[in-house]
Amino acid sequence: MKFQTLDQWLRWQESLHPSAIDLGLERPGQVLDALGLRHPGHTVITVAGTNGKGSSVAMLESILRTAGYRVGCYTSPHLLRYNERVRIDGKPVSDEALCESFERIDRARGETSLTYFEFGTLAAMDIFAGAGLDVAVLEVGMGGRLDAVNLQDGDVALVTAIDVDHAAWLGNGREAIGREKAGIFRPQRPAVCSDPQPPASLLAYAAELGTALYRLGDAFAYSPDEEGWRWQGADARYDALPLPALRGDFQLQNAAGVVMVLALLGERLPVTAAQIRQGLSSVSLPGRFQLLPGAPATIVDVAHNPQSAAALAANLKAQMVRGRTLAVVGVLADKDLAGVIRPMLPCVDLWYPAGLAVPRGCDSRTLHQAIAGLGGAVEHDYPTVGEALAAARSKAQPGDRIVVFGSFYTVAEALHEAV
Repeated sequence: MKFQTLDQWLRWQESLHPSAIDLGLERPGQVLDALGLRHPGHTVITVAGTNGKGSSVAMLESILRTAGYRVGCYTSPHLLRYNERVRIDGKPVSDEALCESFERIDRARGETSLTYFEFGTLAAMDIFAGAGLDVAVLEVGMGGRLDAVNLQDGDVALVTAIDVDHAAWLGNGREAIGREKAGIFRPQRPAVCSDPQPPASLLAYAAELGTALYRLGDAFAYSPDEEGWRWQGADARYDALPLPALRGDFQLQNAAGVVMVLALLGERLPVTAAQIRQGLSSVSLPGRFQLLPGAPATIVDVAHNPQSAAALAANLKAQMVRGRTLAVVGVLADKDLAGVIRPMLPCVDLWYPAGLAVPRGCDSRTLHQAIAGLGGAVEHDYPTVGEALAAARSKAQPGDRIVVFGSFYTVAEALHEAV
């Protein structure tokens, strides 16, 4: 074996390809074909979108596992351990399984160069192929059309809420980005869109392909009821569904799309109303409005674009607090800084901008200036999330709360501080 430890493999992968992001299917597709993994023997659900992907994947996983199916999930990025990206029956796979898969991929690739993300995506597909799965749920990393996850055909494709993010790679505006997300659609295979106002480009591409597209507000709908919420499709209705065990009113939108996906797979992977209820009640997803143990109350959330920041702000407003809200924020430099900060301004009393020492990380001074320019109160900026969080904790008074947000990297650093 080329390397003996997972860390060694990952460090090597980070420097293997000339650029960290290189969207395209030709190179990883050649390796996938060399491995014979183009057509897996299990059902595949592909999930794309700007916001709500992770929540939708988690709900699908929870409900399908409740129904007794053997489920594989591929998600990215991770928070604490790389292994979180590849799960089987809710458990991250072992270092040994990943290393053995990386070795198979390295042998199959020959001279073909792969990015870090492509290596991981192929490893997930390789591990899932030998795991005796009933179904794999694959989360797109960026976009959809040219993302390595799109190498395998989804039996059902799900597109969640669409917003402007990763514009340097996906294009400016929802129409350009919507077309990239729609790239996971396939002819003669159903697709679901849980965005209530999808871009026209997504609808046009589905029509061009001949994809049967099931849209929220058209093919299915949801509404609150006295006991939770109800879901209505063309051929089924579920009443008194429990609210998902993930905070936020917007989670009903995600859950509605998930139930539509399950309805489309009903002949192949039947689930009962009771299993849907139990799966929604027991779902969990680290890093999404997650309350850390101890005092002061500390909430971490990976919100990193305007739409997700607005959702975080709504959650904070809905949760009463006696004292102030102190915000530790760290973002990537290619994000819409003003768009991420502005929705949070009414909720935050004092800001603690932090630098991120990662590729594309925004430095704390630039973030400080952006917040101050929008009218936010900033005492000082900090080179790391750990230092910013320590400062916020030292200034917190009884009844105050701290919210840590802006990036997966930001939340990961906060979680490392908490363990």
